[in-house]
Amino acid sequence: MTDSSSPALLKDILGPQALVTIANAGAAASPRFDRTAFLASATNGLDTLSIMERVRHIADALYRALPVDYAAALDIIGAMAPRLTHGFQAIAVTEYVARYGVDEFDRSMDALATLTRFGTAEFAIRPYLAQDADRALATMARWAGSDNEHVRRLASEGARPRLPWAARVPALKADPTRAAHILEALKADPSLYVRKSVANHLNDIAKDRSDWLLDRLADWPSDNVHTAWIIRHALRTLIKQGEARALALIGVGHGAAVTVRKFAIDPSAVRLGDRIAITAEVVSDSIANQPLVVDYRVHYARAGGKSAAKVFKWKTFELAGGDTVALRISQIIRDFSTRRHHPGRHDVELIVNGQTMATSGFELLADPG
Repeated sequence: MTDSSSPALLKDILGPQALVTIANAGAAASPRFDRTAFLASATNGLDTLSIMERVRHIADALYRALPVDYAAALDIIGAMAPRLTHGFQAIAVTEYVARYGVDEFDRSMDALATLTRFGTAEFAIRPYLAQDADRALATMARWAGSDNEHVRRLASEGARPRLPWAARVPALKADPTRAAHILEALKADPSLYVRKSVANHLNDIAKDRSDWLLDRLADWPSDNVHTAWIIRHALRTLIKQGEARALALIGVGHGAAVTVRKFAIDPSAVRLGDRIAITAEVVSDSIANQPLVVDYRVHYARAGGKSAAKVFKWKTFELAGGDTVALRISQIIRDFSTRRHHPGRHDVELIVNGQTMATSGFELLADPG
């Protein structure tokens, strides 16, 4: 019997029904699209593939179903895109351009600017950046002036140095600031969709060139509400690290005039799958109001007595002079693909404006049996 409560796998977004949707879109777009060939190729071996492997697999199946003439194939792809029903279907279609269009640079870049409106072409553009970063970035800089937010976002997102799930681009790895002129053009973008990408792009840079980032953002107009939003979110990694210049850029001092009366983890011993509650009572020692950035750092137990720390955002607020605030947050202790838990002591630090103000912890017990 199938367990209907089991969570759906990400790869199933590009399952058999998605293949039928793509096949129907191709058949509706042109009689030159071989629906039978596409389904036969795309279905073969699909079950064992991850989500991004399926993207590439579907792109190869499209190649077998489309005309050999690339320009004709692009016309069909363009007509298919509005008929797709999920962003990952569009990603699979744009992957055709990534895999089979690099010899038609300008035509392919134009196609990606169109296709990105139906999903995203952020992965498909990476081979073009790898082939000729200067040429690709020049085109993307023009996209930054587009009246379409999807195209403007692609100008930033496609050039991210550490774009998740995407291949690294040698030129961006060597110099993660190569797209700085694009980010400058988008630093006050009215679209939240675009601003999130710009902030994520800058946060990527922070991991390799933090001084460059802090110098650059210090010159940005923080009185613009859109730019101020980008600055705050671009600095999130450095703020978690307690970097004084990053805190200053969002109007927060390094450290605060506060006393932590209580910092506790409840329960103090848990098993995998249990939830902990983290509470703190923070008292102002100042007569003036203070902006506070409160985070907490968990030191996860590892094999051999080692530990690995991760900082979690808690709350950003202004504490009035002489006031007391009670904070509470909860977290389930469970495994993720990127983090596996080990039994043992897990120390937890309370961080206020970049400084550790209190410590507590909990014990993760081994599963019985």
